[in-house]
Amino acid sequence: MKYIMSALAIIVTVTACTMQNKTNEKQPQKEQKQVKKVLFVLTSHDQLGNTGEKTGLWIEEFAAPYYALKDANVSITLASPKGGQAPIDPKSESEDFQTPATKRFYADKETQRFLANTMLLSDVNEADFDAVFYPGGHGPLWDLSEDPNSIMLIEAFHKNNKPIAAVCHAPAVLKNTKNTDGTPLVKGKNVTGFSNTEEEAVQLTNVVPFLVEDMLIENKGIYSKVADWNPHAIKDGLLITGQNPASSEKVAALLLEALK
Repeated sequence: MKYIMSALAIIVTVTACTMQNKTNEKQPQKEQKQVKKVLFVLTSHDQLGNTGEKTGLWIEEFAAPYYALKDANVSITLASPKGGQAPIDPKSESEDFQTPATKRFYADKETQRFLANTMLLSDVNEADFDAVFYPGGHGPLWDLSEDPNSIMLIEAFHKNNKPIAAVCHAPAVLKNTKNTDGTPLVKGKNVTGFSNTEEEAVQLTNVVPFLVEDMLIENKGIYSKVADWNPHAIKDGLLITGQNPASSEKVAALLLEALK
């Protein structure tokens, strides 16, 4: 009798465990929130026309969106036409243009190394990302506005319904981008970018290869601006554009909203 009771106890225990396992199998697994991936495309151009001065990306326009997205748990990849170190406009490093984001960058050795080791733009695949962002600075006027890899990427992001963001001089990258019907990508879209009066204020109107405001208007974009150096950012469909360095945080906020 003693052995029979022991056998029954074992059978009951095994049965209970089996039923519990089946119950657990039926319970749906809690879905993990997918991490969004954003590609930052940076200029490789460091010469300010024929002035003999240096240019590149404007560091605040990189730092503010970078940290806004990073703090929101967005995965960021950096790429540039030449790869490696993305040049920083020396003027953007002066004390007058420092912000909390730039100060954070200069104390952040890891991100400085990240910026020094951008991947080649030609190795980038649009399918690997949820959105693309272009920081400004005068550099993009010379290289990214004409870069075939950049143009193809932007058109691929647009075709696949993914956000495209650019701030200050970076809307220059939209100069040669087209819709599938061959019309300019910005045609009929509300857009902004560094204004003619702002370019005049920094005395580079006759140095830059073209004016961002003029180009967007010539490409049939619906251009708008606010008073010089004030924040202004617009989202129209997949396009997100900002007028000047002060607009960087607004562009980042619109991009984060578009990624939700």
